Amino acid sequence: MAKTSEYTTEAKVMVPPLNFAMVAPGVYRSGHPNRQNFPFLIKLGLKSIIYLSSDNFNKELEQFVNEQQIQVFHYRIDGNKEPFMEIEQKDISSALVKVLDVRNHPVLIHCNKGKHRIGCLIGCLRKLQKWSMTSIFDEYRRFAGSKVLADQEFIEIFSEHVPYDPEYKPGWL
Repeated sequence: MAKTSEYTTEAKVMVPPLNFAMVAPGVYRSGHPNRQNFPFLIKLGLKSIIYLSSDNFNKELEQFVNEQQIQVFHYRIDGNKEPFMEIEQKDISSALVKVLDVRNHPVLIHCNKGKHRIGCLIGCLRKLQKWSMTSIFDEYRRFAGSKVLADQEFIEIFSEHVPYDPEYKPGWL
């Protein structure tokens, strides 16, 4: 249960983080939240955050998650950059194990802008949900815009085993 904090005051307007969207019941995606987004995040009742970035949390967000008793899973992932940088499939698999465990829900998955690294993770999740590649890439492009080739290739060839616990898998899988 979230603790009371200075952020729980009734905001006149709730401001979601950049590129915020629901992925599935109990699973959300976004860019890096800032102080203006904290009242909105409190309303979500988050149990955990999955952070995909080589950067550290800023102090303000670190303080917020500590006050709200939100568990953070930080995967130090750089984005795909042709021709030599590629996300490690094992990192995406490990993050998907956390996404596919309802004990971590509600969960917010975020990177800096909520586009490319998150797009790769969600694309691989959609493969597990048996979505068509066309639908996966359509969703990816809605958030990522024009930088698509390396990430689409990553999603298409993703074949790493995702050893989630079937006892705690979400009903939508």
